[in-house]
Amino acid sequence: MLKYKGYSGRVEYDGESKIFHGEVIDTKDVITFQGTSVNEIEKAFRESIDDYLDFCRERGEKPAKPFSGKFVLRVPSDLHHKLYIQASKSGKSLNNWLVDVIKKAVT
Repeated sequence: MLKYKGYSGRVEYDGESKIFHGEVIDTKDVITFQGTSVNEIEKAFRESIDDYLDFCRERGEKPAKPFSGKFVLRVPSDLHHKLYIQASKSGKSLNNWLVDVIKKAVT
């Protein structure tokens, strides 16, 4: 996974064309890049992000942030209640408790 200025890129190799091609995965805007070597694909990734940010600046638009820090999660009501009870037992809000649980899951 490539990382640059808060954006992440996914790369795949096309054996038939003998080229790496990639895409920025954490924005709704389409940002792609390609190269024939690891150095080229890393450089193309960074240049694509920079070009995107320059393009947004020129148009007076805010670039899409990779993530806002908010997401909606729908769960069955009985699970929602169980989660709330666990959070309450720990002395935390449901949001803070879930953030801690999620952090543990991804580290």
